[in-house]
Order: sequence, then structure tokens, then C-alpha cells
Amino acid sequence: MKDPQADVVAGKQLFVQKCGSCHTLARAGTKGTTGPNLDEAFQQPVKENFGETAIRGVILKQILFPNRLPNSDGIKMPAKLVSGQNAHDVAAYVASVTAKGGKDTGRLASAVKAAGAGTAVEKAGVLSIPADPGGQLAFAAAKATGTAGPVTIEMPNKSGTQHDIVIDGLGKGAVVANGTSSFKATLDTGKTYTYYCSVPGHRAAGMQGTLTVK
Repeated sequence: MKDPQADVVAGKQLFVQKCGSCHTLARAGTKGTTGPNLDEAFQQPVKENFGETAIRGVILKQILFPNRLPNSDGIKMPAKLVSGQNAHDVAAYVASVTAKGGKDTGRLASAVKAAGAGTAVEKAGVLSIPADPGGQLAFAAAKATGTAGPVTIEMPNKSGTQHDIVIDGLGKGAVVANGTSSFKATLDTGKTYTYYCSVPGHRAAGMQGTLTVK
């Protein structure tokens, strides 16, 4: 099935959720490093006016039948992370924005909610800092507050992207997908801590935040 009228808004949402943890694509706001940087990968074809339709075809083929060879870390892209019309939607969106400057406009600009805007607050000895449920490399809250003393720090992760939560010197939760990473710690009065995801490439992509103890 090939649909030239693919839904690029749905394509952007699916790309961020399914592909953004591995690929950098500036217009989508993703910073994954496991797979190729898609802006760099298609920079020359775009410069040479290869054509959006042709680029879309290349992307679709890679989604459905990815390179069988793993990268330098031994990680291989799974086939058909998206399929059917979803694959066409993703391919159409990526082809329309790859290696292009500026920002998405119109409906595309609001297609994916920005992560990290909230503040997590400790309640009854539990500080819950969710991972972005859409699969972005970010916590739902880039700031958190807590009180001095014993606390359970947890990171619910409703996405299929693997994450953990770590505070150096305090503790490290397990790496989970569709689960909860947690550890117990004792917070010191007046201190500021940095929490982050230790999965390779995630902290560098911006998956970290600041915990302030009152």
C-alpha cells in the first residue's frame, strides 16, 4: 500500500514515539544517537535536489527492511517498528523535514507536546518523576522538589523506550520499559541534586533534571 496523501502529523507523533530515542531529527526535536543522524544522512541528497518522493521511498524501505548489520555498539534496528499506513506516515514526515532548517509550523508545530515543563513534588516520602510517556529522551518534569530525610525516588516509564533514573551518590534504579525504575535514598537539607537517565546517549540528549531539597 502506498498513500501519497500520508498524514505527516501522525507521522511526526509516531516518529518521536518510536524512532526518536535512536535518531536525531532537528525539526522533530529528537536527539537520539544510537542510529544515524537523519539530517546528516540526507543532507547531500537534499542539496542535490534528490526529491522528497525519492527520499521518502528510501526511508520507507529502511523502516520495513532495515540494514541487517548492527552498529558499533552491537545494536541493530528492528524491522517494522511501524508498519502499514503508519510506516508511510513516518516516511512522509521525515522526508518532508530532513536536512531542512527552521521549525515545524501549523498543526505540525503542536503535534508533539514538549517534555520537561512540569515540576515533580515529593508526596508522603515518594518522589515520582515520570519518563516522557511519548518516548522522548526526557523526563516529564525537569525540576523536582523534596524534603530532607528518607525518600523513594521512582520513575514510571509508560513508553517502550528503555530508561532508568540515577542520582550520583544516592542511588540508581533499574533500566525499564513499560515499568517503574526506583531506589531509596536519604536527602540532605538545602542540597541540590541532578537526576538523569544513564542509558547511553539519553543524558546527552537532555534527559536530566534538578532536584532541590527544602
